[in-house]
Amino acid sequence: MDAARNRQAILIAASALFDRPNSAEVSMQEIAAAAGVGKGTVFRHFGDRTSLIQAVLLPRVATLRSAVESGPPPLGPGGNPDAALASLVEALFDFSWTNRPLIRALEVRGPHAYYTNEASRFWIAELTRRLATAAPGTDVEFRAHAVFTALRADVIEYLVERCGMTQNRIREGLVGLSGLPGSPPAGRP
Repeated sequence: MDAARNRQAILIAASALFDRPNSAEVSMQEIAAAAGVGKGTVFRHFGDRTSLIQAVLLPRVATLRSAVESGPPPLGPGGNPDAALASLVEALFDFSWTNRPLIRALEVRGPHAYYTNEASRFWIAELTRRLATAAPGTDVEFRAHAVFTALRADVIEYLVERCGMTQNRIREGLVGLSGLPGSPPAGRP
């Protein structure tokens, strides 16, 4: 029972600390102290920092994934292919924006941590599937990876904070990047 309690305390502490703007700088020692456990306990439960970040992201991802797999259209199954693709891209943008400190903590772990974790593989596969339906005859695998890369939290944060772009402009630009017919032109304010 103590193990389950410790794991939950670590996840709660890590979630709070990784949601801070400087999440990439959060140490395993800080997480252990906030959870009231030793640093070794954190490593025993999660193995490494990347696994801990992914464990914190898991319930957040599960909520969006559930909506994609079984929610109402256009985000859920069925409906117009263009609307389904646009809805997914917009939902992924909103997810990345809302969870950007935590996602940034994962991004700094390197491309392997960002692109090959279970959630990212699912999103890339879902983007590929929806692109194949909405834009057949194009290189949907490349396009899915390009759109997913543009959804990185560091990219979005840079565009908002350094380039002064609005979230709506970025959201519309991402839908346009996906190549939907009738998408707003790139660079629209």
